[in-house]
Parts: sequence; structure tokens; C-alpha cells
Amino acid sequence: MNVNVVSRFVDVGDGRRVHYHEAGEGSPVVLVHGSGPGASGLSNFRQNVPALVAAGHRVLVPDTLGFGRSSMPDDVDYTLEFMVAGLRGFLDALGLDRVALIGNSLGGAMCIQIALDQPERVSRLVLMAPGGLEPRERYFEMRGIRTMLKVFFDPNGITAEGMRKVFSLQLFDASGLADGVVEERLAVALTQPKRVFETMRVPDLAPRLSELSCPILAFWGMNDQFCPPSGAMRIAEQCKRARVVLLTECGHWVMVEHTALFDRLCLDFLAET
Repeated sequence: MNVNVVSRFVDVGDGRRVHYHEAGEGSPVVLVHGSGPGASGLSNFRQNVPALVAAGHRVLVPDTLGFGRSSMPDDVDYTLEFMVAGLRGFLDALGLDRVALIGNSLGGAMCIQIALDQPERVSRLVLMAPGGLEPRERYFEMRGIRTMLKVFFDPNGITAEGMRKVFSLQLFDASGLADGVVEERLAVALTQPKRVFETMRVPDLAPRLSELSCPILAFWGMNDQFCPPSGAMRIAEQCKRARVVLLTECGHWVMVEHTALFDRLCLDFLAET
């Protein structure tokens, strides 16, 4: 990564801190990562930060509460409401009144919820296979979700081998898994309270998609094993100002498997007036 990325913490209330990485100057873009053992902002979006910075954006990559290096309270339920409150506290603490949001998986659901709660705050939404667009039971039918939970709750503990199984399912071509990702995420996963995944709840936001008022760019890999690609049609059919990009031979991490395409389409979208 050939940009100056700074690691910082900010207080978000109730004695909790959000860790984030920041780079660049200009119009703010906030990248919100997905869930999964050991997830963090930079491990999701490391490869996308340079292009956004080069295009003149202030890029902020927070770790959601319960993930990365942010606070991991063991006495709360990790509902979407709780995690969104942490993201909102992050935006408030940095004085970010209007931003573009880019969210993957759980992060996509968080971005949708922020845009529903505070439409004046969100200029544009970029969504990559966002969660929260199907009944909860549908997600538990997905191979990737079942594998992820099995690995996290293994009575013998989380192992590098188990983590490798999870992340090989993130991609259509597992050989594209970057060196060090498994080790980086394993180190975080070993610090996460089991309560993060025991209590995680994301409601079905699909009935409210028509309320979104900002422009939306959505990506979905047709070989996604974590979030059903049927969600792409929900966005296309129900959102007023949306365009949807479907990619064959692509899994859950569009921004990783098709970095150049993702960056180019995002930058064009963010530059539109």
C-alpha cells in the first residue's frame, strides 16, 4: 500500500473506542467491513484504499465494535442497532456530517440502516453483497455461514486451518487469498468474545429498501456462499436510484477478486454530480 495510512482510536461513548485507519484528504468516504471471525476494516479493504486516496478522497476504515482493534464488550447483544450506534458514534466523534458509505456484507447492512435513519448524512451508498436482505433463516442455509460458525464455535478452539476453510469460501478462486490474511484474522479472532456471534442479529431490511433516497451502486458475485445473490434483484427492483453489477466467477469479496473493476466503478460513481 503506497499511501500513508494512519492508525487511530476515537471514543464513541459508554467507555468504548473505535479503532480506525485513515488516509488522504478530500471528500470523506467510510468503508465498513463485514463480519466473520477476525474481521477488521483494513483486512477487508487494504487493496482499495490507494485508488480512493489517489482520486482525492479522505478514506476512513473503522473496525466495527466487537471486531479488529475496537472495543469488544462481553456484556451486550451484538444487534444491528448496537453496531450501527457504534458507527454513528464514530461519525459523530469525527464531525462527519455527510459521507459516502461503502459496505460489504454486515457492513452493507449497517450502511443501509444508517442511510434509512439519517438520509441527510449519506451522499452515496456502495454495497457489496450486503446482509439484511433476506430472512435470517436463509443465511443459515449458506455454506459459507455454516462453515464460519462451525469454525468459530469449534470446541477445540479456532485454528489457522479452520480460518483458511472460511476464507477460501469467500473467493471463487481460493488461490487469490493474499498471504498473511489468515494469520492476521486469526490473531483478531482469538480475542473476540463468543458473544459477538452468539448474539448477532440483523433484521430483514428488504421491506424498507424503497425508502432509500441516495444513489446506490451495488455489486454481487454470482458464486457468493455467504449472502444469497437474490439480494441483488431486491436492490434492483426496490431502490429508486440504484445500479447493480453482477459478476460471474466471483464470490463474496468483489473488492478483492475484481479490485481494478471495483475501484474504477466506485470512483466513477463517487465522482458523479
